Parts: sequence; structure tokens; C-alpha cells
Amino acid sequence: MSDSATAVAAQAAFDVLIEDTEETYQCPADGDLLRSMERLGRKGIPAGCRGGGCGVCKVHILEGAVRSKKMSRAHVSEEEQAAGYVLACRSFPLSDIRLAVVGKMRKSVCRDVPAPG
Repeated sequence: MSDSATAVAAQAAFDVLIEDTEETYQCPADGDLLRSMERLGRKGIPAGCRGGGCGVCKVHILEGAVRSKKMSRAHVSEEEQAAGYVLACRSFPLSDIRLAVVGKMRKSVCRDVPAPG
């Protein structure tokens, strides 16, 4: 990739749809899914750890692609990651994303949505 193509890609923003609430937010390619999710203004979206160690921000990528940094295997096993489970604080969009919140922050983000079957 040329320097100019890399610069354009770094400035790109992608739409992220939270399947549970049908809300969409923008996430820059160089921004993690969690930090951008905070712009929705929900109380209870974790702002502490951000290092992939607590597992609170676990999500399931249903569509799209992300680039993920190292995260605790205590919270996301290799098998889970291969199936699309990641920590939002350590994941960066490579395309538009559709995700489901499955971690402990589900109570805050999806407070008005019934728990899945």
C-alpha cells in the first residue's frame, strides 16, 4: 500500500451497527470499537481497563472484519476469536461492522432489550 493509500485508509470511518439495539455509530479505522461506542452516551460502558484484560467489552462480530490487538485468553479463547468474538477495546474496524454485545456491558448498552433466548 502506498503512503497516500495508507493515509486515506487511516482516515476512513466505518459504520458499526449494534444488532441488539439497532443503533449505528461511526468508528474510524484507527479507533477501537469501544472508544467510538462511548459516543452513544450510555452509562456503564467501561472506561477503565482498555487493555484487553478485564473482558467486560466482549462483542461478537456478526458481519464485517476487524483487526484485533492482543487480548486476554481468559476472556476470549482462540476458538472464540476464530468464531468472531473479540474485546471491543482491542478491535479496530476494517469494514462496516454488525456486532452483538455479549460481555458484561450488555446490561448497560442493551438495557431495554430482552436477553437472547
